[in-house]
Amino acid sequence: MTSFVPETVLQKLASLQRQDADSCDFGIVKVDDAGVVQLYNKYESELAGIAPKEAEGRNFFTQVAPCTNNRLFFGRFKDGVAANNLNVALPYTFTYKMRPTNVQIHMYRDAATKTNWVFVKKRL
Repeated sequence: MTSFVPETVLQKLASLQRQDADSCDFGIVKVDDAGVVQLYNKYESELAGIAPKEAEGRNFFTQVAPCTNNRLFFGRFKDGVAANNLNVALPYTFTYKMRPTNVQIHMYRDAATKTNWVFVKKRL
């Protein structure tokens, strides 16, 4: 599986701070096991048109990006969390609060810290 997320970022997830996340040229969304947003970076905010303060504390799959609340996206997330093994890349089209936008998604669970991440990169 090829991903746009550099290995160096994956290795730093346990200590990733907002300023580091905001400096990345792709979206970073940290969610808990239920899908509640804990970190929503600048790239993702600008892509989706949703301010970090509006996203954080809300459920990513039902309140922030309800277009992801389906078997393909949320189903894979739930399966990966249940197995403590989530590392899935897929093309996707966001449609909520925006024109249809083609993106590449990488969902990842850092098993050591039990944290979940949704990485997003706009496809040209």
